[in-house]
Amino acid sequence: MNLNDETIPIEIRRYLTYMQTIRGKSKKTVDEYYLDLRTFFRFICKRRYNLDCTYEDVDISVVDLDLIRSVSLQDCYDYLMYVASERDNMAAARARKVSSLKSFYNYLHIKANKITENPTKDLDFPKQRRAIPKYLDLDESIKLLESIDSKHPVRDYCIVALFLNCGMRLSELVNLNLNDYNAQNHTLRLLGKGNKERIVYTNRACDEALEKWLEVRPYDGIKDQNALFLSQQKRRISPKTIQWMLPKLFQNAGLGGRGFSAHKLRHTAATLMYRHGNVDIRVLQELLGHESLATTEIYTHIVNRDLKHAAESNPLANVQEKTK
Repeated sequence: MNLNDETIPIEIRRYLTYMQTIRGKSKKTVDEYYLDLRTFFRFICKRRYNLDCTYEDVDISVVDLDLIRSVSLQDCYDYLMYVASERDNMAAARARKVSSLKSFYNYLHIKANKITENPTKDLDFPKQRRAIPKYLDLDESIKLLESIDSKHPVRDYCIVALFLNCGMRLSELVNLNLNDYNAQNHTLRLLGKGNKERIVYTNRACDEALEKWLEVRPYDGIKDQNALFLSQQKRRISPKTIQWMLPKLFQNAGLGGRGFSAHKLRHTAATLMYRHGNVDIRVLQELLGHESLATTEIYTHIVNRDLKHAAESNPLANVQEKTK
């Protein structure tokens, strides 16, 4: 998505520019806002103008301020019904679309002063089931680290060690630069969501893995001299490369077919620190870069589930009082 693309309605372009330049949202996030708004206004245009075409063929360049102002709360709920029934959007996807709509109309109402009424003010978020995240237990994590077998074992071991010890996001890992690692202070500087920086501390396992990787990391003919992790083509390693690499590593460790991913390794790091390291939940929130404590509290639910399982596993759990 190009912010100078004149086929994008001017009010949407101004909003996206504001989100990227003023609010500091990443290009990926801004692209997602645009796709959500494009889907919404394709739906609105098709209904308003009785267009005889597919939604994908609807031209939203006709969207102007009058059309934007004409949107009602009922239009928003009809749209959510459409994406649920016709596009198979689950609650999480619909919630993101609600968030995009609310953000756009809040901007027009409060920041740009282009509308006097905000149709999304009372728009509710769909109720989402709070799922317990998948994670590796301690033995499985050790098994994964001990079975790294690939074309680049030193690099791949280091990547897995950082995921499991620091709980970083995939995007944070691939964006790491050489100068983000401070070996003397045992820290890594991460660039998280919304371009927010945070510092995480490295432990002995991380430091040793990083030291070994830096000894063998190529330095000649590099396309991005600053990149900490490189691909076989000597470019900054991409998220797709890691997403392709990890299933093979899980398979080697006998952990294949269980839906594990880079994000599951982040869940694993948080769970192990909370369960085995007695890390305070607010410290864990800061380490993971969560804006809301509620997001971090999912790991307390994991522990509660373990406590329930422990109670049910008691050999006396099924003993009942004899009837007299």
